[in-house]
Amino acid sequence: MRHVKLELSLLTTFSLLLSLSLTIAADDAHAESLIWGIQAEQAEYRYTSGERLAAWDFDALIGNDELKFVWRSEAEFNTRHDNFETLENQFRIQVPVSDFFDAVAGVRLDTPDGPDRIHGVLGLHGLAEQWFEVDADIFFSEDPSARFEIEYEALVTNRLILTPSFEVNVPFTDDDKSEVGAWAPSIELGARLSYDLIDRAVSPYVGVHYERSFGETARIAERNGSRQDELYIVIGTKFMY
Repeated sequence: MRHVKLELSLLTTFSLLLSLSLTIAADDAHAESLIWGIQAEQAEYRYTSGERLAAWDFDALIGNDELKFVWRSEAEFNTRHDNFETLENQFRIQVPVSDFFDAVAGVRLDTPDGPDRIHGVLGLHGLAEQWFEVDADIFFSEDPSARFEIEYEALVTNRLILTPSFEVNVPFTDDDKSEVGAWAPSIELGARLSYDLIDRAVSPYVGVHYERSFGETARIAERNGSRQDELYIVIGTKFMY
């Protein structure tokens, strides 16, 4: 019952925030043009000897420079077992707090092949020095956690781009249903070499993607017959509209 009340409270709070943000956006529409679009950083097929995964990571947004509503979706679909290993959707409101960073508030919904979860989200999103794209989020629920992501686009030529990325997830509590242990992190490392076909609107790529878990999270994976780490060859495309 407490978990249900928490979910309802988070949804109610976000609904109020969304209603307020849309009202403000509508009031400002005459003064500033509305912007919208979708950007997929990853839309790919991951291959390793044991698994075949279809994966995506995209943002869709609408708003203006002062206020944005963002839908963020990430997933891994196991094509051999015909199920989602992860499926996460975030609905976020972003407002600028500096020239290069936005404050973030919203909700995150997890609906994998396992327990559905809902979390509150607070964080920062933007560009650090040297143009590193950064996301730092805290997720509030009965099983809170934190996530830090960083990505950089290195120009090899005007069209050929190498994009290294790093992500770390840290659970704050033991959560057997989600197969994580308190303070036992998991990381993801990637490197993708893309080629811009149409001014960054479409950029196919190849690369590698590495995942590893540590501590109790790794031990839970072993008990469930999974590996502590996995290295994938990936092929996919970025796109922006």
